Amino acid sequence: MNESLSKMAPHELRMADGPHDVAGPAVGSPAVSAGTWGFGTLTTSGRLLATLCIFIERLCGIVLAVDVLVVFVSVILRYFVHHPVDWAEEVARGLMVTMVFLGGATVLARRQHVNIDFFRTLLPRSWRAAALQIGYWGIAGTAGGLAYSAWLLLEDSANVTTPMGLPQWINVLPVLLGAVLMTAAAVASAITGATRTTWLTLACCCVAAAAVWGWNTAFPQYAVAPWALLLAGFIAGLMVGVPIAFVLALSALLYFISDPTLPMIIYSQQVMAGMDHFVLLAIPFFVLAGLVMEVNGMSSRLIELLVRIFGRVRGSMNLIAILATAFFSGVSGSKLADIAAVGGIVVPAVRRTRQDPNETAAVLAASGVMAETIPPCINMIIIGFVANISIGGLFLAGIVPAVVMALALATMVVIFGKKVDPRTAFASRKPIFRLLGGALVALVMVIMIGKGVTSGIATSTEVSAFAVVYALVIGGLAFRELTPRAIARLFVRASAMAAGILFIIAAASSVAFALTILQIPSMLSAGMLALAHTYGSVAFLAVSVLIMIVFGAVLEGAPALIIFGPLLVPIAVQVGINPLHFGTIAVTAMGFGLFSPPFGLGLCATCAMTGTRVEDVSRRMLKYLALLVVMLVLLILVPSISLWLPRHFNMA
Repeated sequence: MNESLSKMAPHELRMADGPHDVAGPAVGSPAVSAGTWGFGTLTTSGRLLATLCIFIERLCGIVLAVDVLVVFVSVILRYFVHHPVDWAEEVARGLMVTMVFLGGATVLARRQHVNIDFFRTLLPRSWRAAALQIGYWGIAGTAGGLAYSAWLLLEDSANVTTPMGLPQWINVLPVLLGAVLMTAAAVASAITGATRTTWLTLACCCVAAAAVWGWNTAFPQYAVAPWALLLAGFIAGLMVGVPIAFVLALSALLYFISDPTLPMIIYSQQVMAGMDHFVLLAIPFFVLAGLVMEVNGMSSRLIELLVRIFGRVRGSMNLIAILATAFFSGVSGSKLADIAAVGGIVVPAVRRTRQDPNETAAVLAASGVMAETIPPCINMIIIGFVANISIGGLFLAGIVPAVVMALALATMVVIFGKKVDPRTAFASRKPIFRLLGGALVALVMVIMIGKGVTSGIATSTEVSAFAVVYALVIGGLAFRELTPRAIARLFVRASAMAAGILFIIAAASSVAFALTILQIPSMLSAGMLALAHTYGSVAFLAVSVLIMIVFGAVLEGAPALIIFGPLLVPIAVQVGINPLHFGTIAVTAMGFGLFSPPFGLGLCATCAMTGTRVEDVSRRMLKYLALLVVMLVLLILVPSISLWLPRHFNMA
């Protein structure tokens, strides 16, 4: 297995010929080659497109830097100078829209959008190449539909102004440009090394679309229902390995096209509105803060310090993996980023101490479930946003459950572990005072984030901007490992990761809108209310957990929370369940599905980053999954585990 797998960023999972296909150079690399881009042997047009994408990547990095500066300065002016800036939030949101749609196009060009390849591997081997080509054409059609809808929205916005007095089309233009670039990137990938299969799959897609349109036009009384096309698009997209964001966007597009009562302009409106919210800026900011601390060398220092402390305990390396994952979760908010940071250091140390890397990968995946509720968790931010729950309260509610699960996992790894010689874990040993200094700087950052959000002094977005500045300034002075070039690459990498996450949120919002029109929320609400009234709130929680586990595995966590969070949280409140308790359980259950075999995306990512095989890791993970099930049942039956801290701070 290629060693670069252990360093692969979480956004580097993509449509590929196999689940362990490795991404090219790091985002922001100046290299323009077939290995970097999905265009095969680059033609002149391919090189132009790749060069354009590199320029846009760097532009998105600059946009993210300006966004951090705008939010940070607005916080300073508001709280320290007492002179609030009214335009800061609108500018920050506009910059985020630009970063997401332009950045999302470059992530697609690099084939780094998150996808589940498991279902395509179930197809006969002779069908897989055709399925891959169909996926590319589906992405191209989806992006083209978004571009058309965005063009209509741009025309409609010509004479509309924002609250600041700026023309509204300025915010719509990045959506159109990003969609056009996505279309070009998808088509370029589809026709790379064009074969007979390439054109046959295009013809099949066109014939299928024409057949459905012709049938619905000729026989309107027997027309294929919009909900059926939405479901078909969803299933087909998953089966051929289309990235999650485009599976959702395709499903919603088919619904909008087939429903004559819906103008196409609403499609791009819903996609754009899904992530055009100030609170969601906390996601790229926390991701950036975590990356800065990782590149500063904090991860290696912290893990080496933990090895010095716990190295002679039974199962020490796996115990350290749990502790380090928990610690880094208090910085970045992205669990896959945390596992990448920890796994890239722990797994080589495990191999040097002659331990089983498959066991460590299983522990890392289980730790991902445990750490899902550690603030500043991205999924906590998402469910708080979509379900109107206090994000600060959710952050507090997630701490004790994570501690309980971490203690349970730690106990298990000690019981099943072996003793090692910690002196062999690292090729060279750093001075202890440097390790203590690095841990102290990181600890201060974690405390600052937690105190800032839970105290109510600032919003999660404002705190995350402060965290970025702290990581750059204090971390840079303390560790002295950041160069201007490294900082620039960090902003480019963080903007790409954030664009991948937020584009999923935008696409999921369009599906949620379609489900609302179909009255799915009201039907689900009636069914779940009847269940709760008949069998009690525990039965409602149990079914909700099953829903989140299944869709957490089939989808990435964000869409599952966006679609089901607004549906289930109001029902939970009606049947007497505290929304903070429900939110904690929902996020934990979603994480359980995300990291569970056989096709949990988080598990696949963990195996890719640690250079292990899903089949080998799955067998070793069964005991940890059984323990996590017990912990999840305990969280359901004992609400005080989640609510003790929020009640202590009067937030429940």
